[in-house]
Amino acid sequence: MTMRTDVSDVARIFDAEVRDPQAFADLGPRYNVAPTQPIEVVVQREDGRFVELHRWGLVPSYAKGVSAGNRLINARAETIATTPAFRASFARGRCIIPADGFYEWRRDGNGKGARKQPFLIHAANDRPLAFAGVWAPWKDPASGEWVLSAAVVTTRANATVGQLHTRMPVILESSEWPIWADPEIRDPGLLNDLLRPASDDLLTLTAVSPLVNNANNEGPELLLAPAPRAGDPPLTLFG
Repeated sequence: MTMRTDVSDVARIFDAEVRDPQAFADLGPRYNVAPTQPIEVVVQREDGRFVELHRWGLVPSYAKGVSAGNRLINARAETIATTPAFRASFARGRCIIPADGFYEWRRDGNGKGARKQPFLIHAANDRPLAFAGVWAPWKDPASGEWVLSAAVVTTRANATVGQLHTRMPVILESSEWPIWADPEIRDPGLLNDLLRPASDDLLTLTAVSPLVNNANNEGPELLLAPAPRAGDPPLTLFG
């Protein structure tokens, strides 16, 4: 996913305070956020609403090590209330994960010459999106240090994303932010009603550079249109 919006603007949009401004400044705008890396989250606490950095990949309280979160980057909306790793966070550890977009891939061609063409999925007006998320604190038994981690809640794809993948992040509307983020709201029916695919016209697909395919690549050049290869057909979703 991408997190390019300045954290001060994220804080303004979500009426929150930045927990550690220097940590965000050190990261800068990000074009290729990968699992296990820090991600922005908006968390409602007793003393206010904050934009914080959490590890992407939820580490349950019962985990023996932080690596337990490596496979828990997404929580399925259909099972989040009953899955042991996520159910406590669904009840009282929900958060919002602001992102400017996320990537999915289409396989072009067959055999050895096939390539994976990445697409940035983003709002048609390029405004930041609000992913539903869950978070948890985990205490390292060896060092005693606390690790904050989070996962993105996913649901079935809408028609737009469905051209590339069967799943997508849950994207909350602004009127739903206070409900999802409030840890005092624990009505499973009310919360589950928010976990639906976004409207088909919210998002658009933009083909971007294959540089995205390597998680070590970073920078604005990742969002450039892909260079055509000799003999390639026109790049289109509808041809």
